[in-house]
Amino acid sequence: MMAEASPATDATTAITEDGILGGRILLRQPASGYRVGIDPVFLAAAVPSRTNGRVLDLGCGVGAAALCLAWRQPHLQLTGLEIQSGLARLARENAVANGVGPRMRILEGDLLRPPEELAARGFDIVLANPPFHAAGRASAPKDPGRATGHVEGEADLAAWIGCGLNLVAAGGMLVMIHKPERLHDILAGLEGRAGGVAVFPLWAGEGKPARRILLRAQKGSAVPFTLNQGLVLHEGDGRYTAGAEAILRHGAGLDF
Repeated sequence: MMAEASPATDATTAITEDGILGGRILLRQPASGYRVGIDPVFLAAAVPSRTNGRVLDLGCGVGAAALCLAWRQPHLQLTGLEIQSGLARLARENAVANGVGPRMRILEGDLLRPPEELAARGFDIVLANPPFHAAGRASAPKDPGRATGHVEGEADLAAWIGCGLNLVAAGGMLVMIHKPERLHDILAGLEGRAGGVAVFPLWAGEGKPARRILLRAQKGSAVPFTLNQGLVLHEGDGRYTAGAEAILRHGAGLDF
């Protein structure tokens, strides 16, 4: 996530080595603070199959979403933007460790003031996993790294959307994961700039509310809004459903 550098990402922080996609991807990340969960895996899965060209991951953290996408679609060129130097360093190390260093570059910088390397814009896909809570509407965790990942800072949701739309090419796609209660704010940020909005709920269980939504929007499109059936994540006993397992363990994509 994008935030001011914090003790949670400095050179002295303990690092763990974890596996995602059923161990297909090695992920080095801080032992404390913001830790990778299932959200970046689903975010990568939401990118349409047979996507071509260049992908930007805003607030890429240690590179989890970009790495999942690189594994699924080996022809893509990926760029990550991350403001925390410690996380950016780990993302570079993770790219090399997973054999995608030549086609995955990590830039250190702020989405409110993007680096010059992004000035040309023209990305075919922009990924975004913004903090879920608006500042002042949720209690920030005491750990700075976790707080960064959960509560908006200087860059609010509108800024994340605006930056994504500025950097994606005409006809390109913004792909996001967020909480359902922020859908109104997301649609407001897209108004007049992107269409073809497709929302895909991730239901906690049968008969339970959605905990997350995946969203695609195409810059400059006038195609109407689509609400998809979505995916149930958990069985009644708490185990992941077969559909969720296919994405989380085996790297399957989502067709919506």
